[in-house]
Amino acid sequence: MSKTTTDSTQWAASCRTRSLRLLGWSAAWVASMALATFGPRLFWDYATVPTLLGVLINLAIGFAMILANRQYLRGQDELQQKIFLDAAALTLGVGLVCGLGYELLEDIRLIAFEPEISHLVFLMCLTFLAGIVAGHRKYR
Repeated sequence: MSKTTTDSTQWAASCRTRSLRLLGWSAAWVASMALATFGPRLFWDYATVPTLLGVLINLAIGFAMILANRQYLRGQDELQQKIFLDAAALTLGVGLVCGLGYELLEDIRLIAFEPEISHLVFLMCLTFLAGIVAGHRKYR
């Protein structure tokens, strides 16, 4: 087996490992978010200590997920990093502009309901996905 094939195989295995690690931390964060959200109501009747512990665990797992995401991104090649960072920049901009505009709509009484963060998170997820897809199409 040639050195190039071995390097390519090792790089692919390394990418797979980083991707699975990121998937694991992301799934753990979603699970801890669900526990922190629904645990007080369903399991421990809004007791302060378990609720605070749930939030702290969620934050710790969230930071671990951020570090796994950073490690994942650093392991990508330059083109994949560019696509990711372009999509992340677009998402940050859309999230900031639309989030503040959404909040403003309630403040100036153009909407009767209180803006929910989940709406903004959903918009940001769709924006990031669209940015990744557009980047892959652009550099195909």
